[in-house]
Amino acid sequence: MNRAFNRKKDKSWMHTPEALAKHFIAYNVKFLGHTEVDQPKGTEVVKDAVRKLKFQKHIKKSEGQKIPKVELQISIYGVKILDPKSKEVQYNCQLHRISFCADDKTDKRIFTFICKDSESNKHLCYVFDSEKCAEEITLTIGQAFDLAYKKFLESGGKDVETRKQIGGLQKRIQDLEAENSELKKQLQVLEEQLMIAQVPPVSTAMSSKTPTDIFDMVPFSPMTPLVPLPASNGSAPPPPARPTEISRDLFGAEPFDPFTCGAADFPPDIQSKLDEMQEGFKMGLTVEGTVFSLDPLEGRC
Repeated sequence: MNRAFNRKKDKSWMHTPEALAKHFIAYNVKFLGHTEVDQPKGTEVVKDAVRKLKFQKHIKKSEGQKIPKVELQISIYGVKILDPKSKEVQYNCQLHRISFCADDKTDKRIFTFICKDSESNKHLCYVFDSEKCAEEITLTIGQAFDLAYKKFLESGGKDVETRKQIGGLQKRIQDLEAENSELKKQLQVLEEQLMIAQVPPVSTAMSSKTPTDIFDMVPFSPMTPLVPLPASNGSAPPPPARPTEISRDLFGAEPFDPFTCGAADFPPDIQSKLDEMQEGFKMGLTVEGTVFSLDPLEGRC
């Protein structure tokens, strides 16, 4: 493990061992990004990476893009790069995979480290921009290395395997969180599509309504004639009941109903005149003094 910083042994570190062993030290910085490098160490290697990412930084600024801010959490287990608001872990660089760390002597705001990626096994150089804490952050990472090495000697090397298992579990948790977030987005899209495609249910009253024509009239169907239904006992259905209250026309007279009107409904005097007229029709009709016989057997007038 190579470091581009030197610390005299007669001077103490900046933080207490408990702060890095049981907790972490946090810094807010700007993240220029990371790029692949050919070597796991070397000052010239990181200088080339810094120049490359600084050039990309100027291009993004010219396009109106801002450099993202991140939070660094440094401990004896590694360096985590998180979103400062949501605290979502973007990168988790385990300490035993970091092979080089340095701050830029020409630009006091820039510091960087090289870490071997756990999936691709490529060496990636991470570059950060801090206005005042570049050297301090580099020394904090150095102190975390020193404490981790002492713990390794005290445990006889067993702690390395434990850290690897913990790192693997952390990576698995990170992948599951990303997968869960993606599934939530897909579920939200499906819910929105379902709401758009959903048709309001048709009420029973509207669905049972008989269709009508353009004049809002029920069309005649010869297949369904209006036939009175027989009664339950098999007899003919009773005639329609006459309403108790008879409506009258414009002149105050009762309307004539041929279905409900019979011979017994007329007064006696009118009924007798009707009978006489029927007898007269049987005998013959007198029109202007001429008698017409209605008897078909006579065959003459």
